[in-house]
Amino acid sequence: MIVLMLLIVVYLTFLCWLLLFYGEEKEKSRKLTAAIVVLSVLILMVFGLNSILGRNLYFDRAIFAVGLICIGVFVNFIASLQNHTRSIITVLKSFFDFTIVLVSILSVTTPFFIKDVSFSSSESLPMPIYGNFMFIYYGLIILAIAFVIGYLVKGNKEKDIKVRSQIKIVASSILVASAITLFTNIIIPGVTGSSSSSQLVSIAGLVMATGMSYAIIRYGMFDIKQAAIRTFAYILSLTTIALVYYFLALIVYTVILKNQDSTLTSINPVNMVLTLFLAFVFQPIKKFFDKITNRIFFKDNYNTDEFFAKINKTLGLTIDLRGMLERVSNEIALTLKGEQAFFYIVIDEDHYVSAGTPKHKLIPKSDIEMFKKVTDIKGGIIIASMLDDDDAIKRMMMSHRIELVLPLIKDKKTFGYLCLGDHLTSSYKNRDLTVLNTISDALMIAIQNALAVQEIREFNETLKQRIANATVELRTSNRMLRQLDKAKDEFVGMASHQLRTPLTSVKGYISMVIDGDAGQITDSQKQLLDEAFKSSERMVNLINDFLNVSRIQTGKFMLEKSPVDLSKLVEQEIDSLQSNATAYNLKFIYNQPKDFPMIDMDESKIRQVVMNFIDNSIYYSHENTNVAIKLLVESGEAVFKVEDSGIGVPVSERSQLFTKFYRASNARIRRPDGTGVGLYLAKKIIDAHDGKIIFSSNKGSGSTFGFRLPIK
Repeated sequence: MIVLMLLIVVYLTFLCWLLLFYGEEKEKSRKLTAAIVVLSVLILMVFGLNSILGRNLYFDRAIFAVGLICIGVFVNFIASLQNHTRSIITVLKSFFDFTIVLVSILSVTTPFFIKDVSFSSSESLPMPIYGNFMFIYYGLIILAIAFVIGYLVKGNKEKDIKVRSQIKIVASSILVASAITLFTNIIIPGVTGSSSSSQLVSIAGLVMATGMSYAIIRYGMFDIKQAAIRTFAYILSLTTIALVYYFLALIVYTVILKNQDSTLTSINPVNMVLTLFLAFVFQPIKKFFDKITNRIFFKDNYNTDEFFAKINKTLGLTIDLRGMLERVSNEIALTLKGEQAFFYIVIDEDHYVSAGTPKHKLIPKSDIEMFKKVTDIKGGIIIASMLDDDDAIKRMMMSHRIELVLPLIKDKKTFGYLCLGDHLTSSYKNRDLTVLNTISDALMIAIQNALAVQEIREFNETLKQRIANATVELRTSNRMLRQLDKAKDEFVGMASHQLRTPLTSVKGYISMVIDGDAGQITDSQKQLLDEAFKSSERMVNLINDFLNVSRIQTGKFMLEKSPVDLSKLVEQEIDSLQSNATAYNLKFIYNQPKDFPMIDMDESKIRQVVMNFIDNSIYYSHENTNVAIKLLVESGEAVFKVEDSGIGVPVSERSQLFTKFYRASNARIRRPDGTGVGLYLAKKIIDAHDGKIIFSSNKGSGSTFGFRLPIK
């Protein structure tokens, strides 16, 4: 009965944890748990053989050694669940692991822990005789329990309720199993002197297997989905090893050693060598049967996490729509075993993109639009095998060898489809449909992004072409404008030259008549002639302005400098414009400075600037106001200012005030006949003298115009 219970526990435990180890996840805790099970099964097997074949020293030592290793692996399992990273704990546990391995080796190879076994007629099994260092063995067990309790107390606070429940069940079951083993095999035999209680060790295995199974089923501790088939490979592997072991042992015993005794206890060293050999060849044999079971049972299997990772990587490799669709189609067809895979993406009413695996079917737009009828009504994936035989859509899909269609929907509007061909080996499973639904959002986002980028690129290309065309037109217009501007400058220069000669004659003749060279004139005649003389003089100044502008444009603007008394020049211009100021009821305020320094300048051009500033103050000032004219020396510079209380200059127009032919809006209203060249020419003249223009203004309350010239 005991042997039967041992076999049942060994089988159930080994089967359960073999599934656990070969589930889809490969975390450290799973592997450590499987190691605990394998070691526990090994203990039960050794104990069972010990009970069946007769207990001896080697079996007892092996049970104690494997049991200690099992406890050490259990401690590592609990540590892996807690994820402790503190250095002191890591160092202590490393020392503990090293000690466990060392004591396990010494317990098998030396009499330090088990000296011998004693046989008694009153006992069914012999009793072990403990060595002098057995207290170290017990101490390691107590230390292991302390480690486990410490990990659970400190680490469980950071876990959620589900994980804490898992750890509690697993730890409790293994602790109870360890306690049963400790009491039945060490404490009770040590106190009573009887080894009968050691036969109850199978109960410990049953407790551990039950607790682990409850943690898996009740709390979902590990994912064992699709792992059952893996067990078949292990069964084949273990069967092969058992047969090889049997025949090798038979050959060694009967042929090589010439020993007909079937008792295995007589040649323990040979058993150990054979065991090491089989352990060495176990992994290649297991891999061999894994390949066979993969081909038979898992030919359509794939890792969903790896598939999702590949799809996400492919979607991020490029923003070229067609290239991205082709790569994704190839990956989907390869993983899901589809004969073909392709996308049909609607760009607008007249344009679409179809891309996929090489030589995929090219479906007419009218056939694709048939899918919309189904997706609008039912939605979800369209599967040909699920449609009625007389369904037009099914016939169309079969004609194009399409088995599955995934609609791509955004904002309840279908903008494309993923079409998969017939399955190469069987048919699409529910798992495949779940995977496709999972990646549909990622596909939708990536395709929308690629479409947006493509639209931006097309817009950029169109914009570039428009800019290129506009640039050509602008260059043509600029060339024509430069030609017109050149012609204008030439005309202004030519007209100015042609006008100045007769105007000079008119001015001279009027002056002669005023002076009485042609006879005595009346006062009324003199007044009329004075007005004509002033107008001709203004005309001469205007023509000079145009000539200077023309010279500036053609690069012929030259200065003829000589020492000039600027204070006298300003006084002369004030005197010449006094009659104009009087006509507008304006009063000039000017205090001529004494001993003003002589300055090298072009007298005629500076006179033109002074006259322009004073003349503007007359036209743009309010009646019955004063115009302050100042001339002084400041910081080694001659400073000239004309301050009025006139209309001022709007803020928005001040930046353009000194450009050619520009006049402020309020100035055009006040004086429609202005030309807009006076200020432009004044700035050019002052810049040519290495001076600076002075300008400030407040709209409606006056302006200040002037210049600074260096005194050398």
